[in-house]
This record gives sequence, C-alpha cells and structure tokens, in this order.
Amino acid sequence: MRLNLLLLAVLTACALALVTSQHQARKLFSQIEQEQERTRSFEVEYGQLQLEQSTWALHARVQKLAAQALGMRRPEAARIHVVSLPAVAEKNR
Repeated sequence: MRLNLLLLAVLTACALALVTSQHQARKLFSQIEQEQERTRSFEVEYGQLQLEQSTWALHARVQKLAAQALGMRRPEAARIHVVSLPAVAEKNR
C-alpha cells in the first residue's frame, strides 16, 4: 500500500513537471515568434532607411543644396590646376 502511494506521488510529480515544461516551451516558442516578427519589422524599416538615405545623398540634390544654401558653384575651367605629387605617383606604379 505504501509503495502504491509513493508511486502515485511520483507519478503526480512527473505529470506536473511535464505540464509545467510544456507550458514553458509554449511560452518560449511564442516569444521566439514575437522576436522574429520584430526582426522582420526592423529589416523592413532598415530597407526604408537605406532608400531614404540614398535619396538624400543623390548627387543632383547635394549639388542643388550646395548652390542654394551655401552659395557654392563649380569653378571655371581656367581656374582648375591639377597638382601631381611625385611621392604618391611613385607608390602607385
């Protein structure tokens, strides 16, 4: 009789442990899915930010802003002087 009660107690403890571990596994799986969804959301946002950055950095836009906001302009061809550096030219050969 005592052995049966002991076995019943062990069986009950094992059943409770099984239920608890399954519940914990389901919670963790749910958290993984939520984090994967966040990852996908961040990837979409990152792609949008890359697109926005490429739009802001367009050469024509930068040139327009430089001319309008800073009053910059392209120098005349006669004012451009090309300077060669002998030390750098030797290293590149």
